[in-house]
Amino acid sequence: MAAITRSTDAPGNGPPARKARRTIVAGGAGFLGSHLSARLLARGDEVLVLDNLVTGSEANLQALRDHPRFRFVRHDVIVPWKGSAEWVFNLACCASPKHYQADPEKTVRTCTEGSLHMLRLARRSDARVFQASTSEVYGEPEVHPQKESYRGSVSTIGPRACYDEGKRCAEALFFDYHRVHGTDIKVARIFNTYGPHMQLDDGRVVSNFIVQALRNEPITIHGDGSQTRSFCYVDDLIDGILALMDSPRGVTGPVNLGNPVEVTVLDLATRIIALTGSRSRLVRKPMPVDDPTRRCPDIALARETLGWSPQVALEEGLRRTAGWFERKLLDSQRVPEIASAVA
Repeated sequence: MAAITRSTDAPGNGPPARKARRTIVAGGAGFLGSHLSARLLARGDEVLVLDNLVTGSEANLQALRDHPRFRFVRHDVIVPWKGSAEWVFNLACCASPKHYQADPEKTVRTCTEGSLHMLRLARRSDARVFQASTSEVYGEPEVHPQKESYRGSVSTIGPRACYDEGKRCAEALFFDYHRVHGTDIKVARIFNTYGPHMQLDDGRVVSNFIVQALRNEPITIHGDGSQTRSFCYVDDLIDGILALMDSPRGVTGPVNLGNPVEVTVLDLATRIIALTGSRSRLVRKPMPVDDPTRRCPDIALARETLGWSPQVALEEGLRRTAGWFERKLLDSQRVPEIASAVA
């Protein structure tokens, strides 16, 4: 933890000045990483983003590039990084099935070798290190909602295993480093999160539905649409990550971070059509292999330990996200006509 610089001035001259903390955000050009980097800068920290730009984008960092406390380096975490930091965030890995299944070997290596390199960096620097784990460690859950004590039901041989088992292995590495070396770890299991900076074609359900609706294209529903998800707006998720990182050393996690309000995929599609005023129709396709039928976090631990719970309602979060995608589509001029998202 960085030192706190306390003012020697007389009382009443404002709060003590806070020393800038040196932070590294691996995967910082991605959806979550770019939001986290912006928040860390706003808190007064120095931010070094490492990203190989496989799914991240320098456009996500455009507003940060000229900040005096910001630096970006194109780097793949499966290669060791020689620097040091006080806080390390490991968010490096493709998170959507479309991308992590495209190169499963690289996905496993990013989860395992990448985690090891971030852990070694943290140990060498005596830094606090955060692991972005995932609700996918629960697999096709037999317990609902999912508590951190549930060990999961995950296929080791299916097309999602490279990510699911890679993240499970990463958790094991983090806790081994904590036990063996005393490394100061924080592990969050992140449930479905959405918001600005998602890719147009990342294959995740919220971005898929919004882009299809804005383009007035058919909206693809897998199965009968009765499968459920719980969607957390990105600002809430970043609040949760920082609350975990600010928590006492003994709070290691894993901690579920997500929105416990469960909705069906079909309901999500109809809400997005109504929100955007789209002319899209629904089309059905078969369920992907090993796609979970229910997904909802139990966040009692986050509430009790971190004082955290999501604040942005789904309708408001979708409105903000649809507005961002509308502007992105207009800027890219990828379509001649799009539906108008609610302002």
